[in-house]
Amino acid sequence: MKLQLNGHDERYVVEQSLLALFPGELPVYEPITPGDDAWAVVSLQESENACHITVEMAFHGKTAVSRETCPLSGSDFDREGQRRHAMGRCFFLATREVTSFSPPWGMLTGVRPDKPVTRALAEGKTAEQARAMLERDYFVAPERAALALETGAAALTAAKGLGPRDIAVYVGIPFCPTRCAYCSFVSQSVERSFSQVPPYVDSLIREIRSGGEMVRRQGLRVRAFYMGGGTPTTLTAEQMDRVLTAFEGAFDRSFCDEITVEAGRPDTITAEKLAVLKAHGVTRVSVNPQTMEDHVLRAIGRRHTAGDIEKAMGLVAGYGFPHVNMDLIAGLPEDSPAGFRRSLDRCLAFGTDNITIHTLALKKGSRILLEGLSVPGPEEVGEMLAYAEPLLRGGQYLPYYLYRQKYMSGSFENIGWCRNGAECWYNIYIMSELCSILSFGAGGSTKMVEMGTNHIERVFNLKYPKEYTERPEKGLANQAAFAAFYDALH
Repeated sequence: MKLQLNGHDERYVVEQSLLALFPGELPVYEPITPGDDAWAVVSLQESENACHITVEMAFHGKTAVSRETCPLSGSDFDREGQRRHAMGRCFFLATREVTSFSPPWGMLTGVRPDKPVTRALAEGKTAEQARAMLERDYFVAPERAALALETGAAALTAAKGLGPRDIAVYVGIPFCPTRCAYCSFVSQSVERSFSQVPPYVDSLIREIRSGGEMVRRQGLRVRAFYMGGGTPTTLTAEQMDRVLTAFEGAFDRSFCDEITVEAGRPDTITAEKLAVLKAHGVTRVSVNPQTMEDHVLRAIGRRHTAGDIEKAMGLVAGYGFPHVNMDLIAGLPEDSPAGFRRSLDRCLAFGTDNITIHTLALKKGSRILLEGLSVPGPEEVGEMLAYAEPLLRGGQYLPYYLYRQKYMSGSFENIGWCRNGAECWYNIYIMSELCSILSFGAGGSTKMVEMGTNHIERVFNLKYPKEYTERPEKGLANQAAFAAFYDALH
């Protein structure tokens, strides 16, 4: 879609609205010419106390004009937020007119659609007021607003349990047995990069030790630990033991309420590895089948079967971990609503206290897009999600965190469901941006959060295992930035 911006350069809010509301359309900044059938002109006039926004839009033979006047007040930061909200609202109203469609999350374009609810509840709004605000101000569908109210309330509960110098730790293992068709993460197939794993583990341990020293000097408390990937259990039992031992030696675990490790692929789970996790006090493991349909597993590039998942779950159950999570994805290649229903039914039969339901996101660089694999349409994905919610609620599961990604089928969401008392607090911390996340490993994103404010800073580790191993100075620089952030808060 061609975009023309008049009187401003708010490209970010306009482009995010475009990508969320017009899947498949990309922003193009070229002159609009007669005959063009996909364009938008976004104009802004601003005075001392108000801004006036006009969006003129054409899309496949339909045209619309939307106008908004928004009062402006407060600091420059406040005024920017007010202006951007009004611009997004105006763009949404024009879009709704030319498409005759209102997405389930309305005009919300960000990763965390329940943040407005958490903020409203923290300010003293009632649950009903917070939900009405989402429907009125953001055009969120009633059922999605009710969902956001539940996860937003869980985030507020988590926030109340955190102190200003509480943090979480993430350790990334960017290796997998094979690359899934939907994946665009920076992860290496162990088959192709086996030689990189030992030096990577050595570098990771050094980074963890130096990070632990920095955290102790700063007087920070680790409240949650999460090892993700990739697939952490692609490491050998001995390598996993070394990494977890390094964490225990570098950090004070006295206040660390949970230790989570993604076991991920069932073809990487062994009794020896589970024994290591148990010995290190891991409180939660995640086994992520994504589907229990063998033909869908083949379509996404997995080399295991549903039977292998059942065997792995039997092994996990034998070690008595306090919490177990399973992931499923709605909308995978070759799947169907009936197949998704069978998958969810089989997962629930294991009795795990956590189930995460993802919606397929069509990511650039994934094999689904590169090879043009056939995937279910938005209507079928909606049918899958509509089956999941009442079934999970009937099994005493409640939603406790959610997030969205770009290019999600049907503009839906990912939801973490759990039984009472089984929340993964790390997931809430990171998705609701409640505390700083100190990340180790290739591709790690360290997030520095000043609690109770919108002040957030980020630094990033090098993306690829080889460059991460060869350039440890980048990780040390990130740790120095982390320390400086907390020095500035004194």
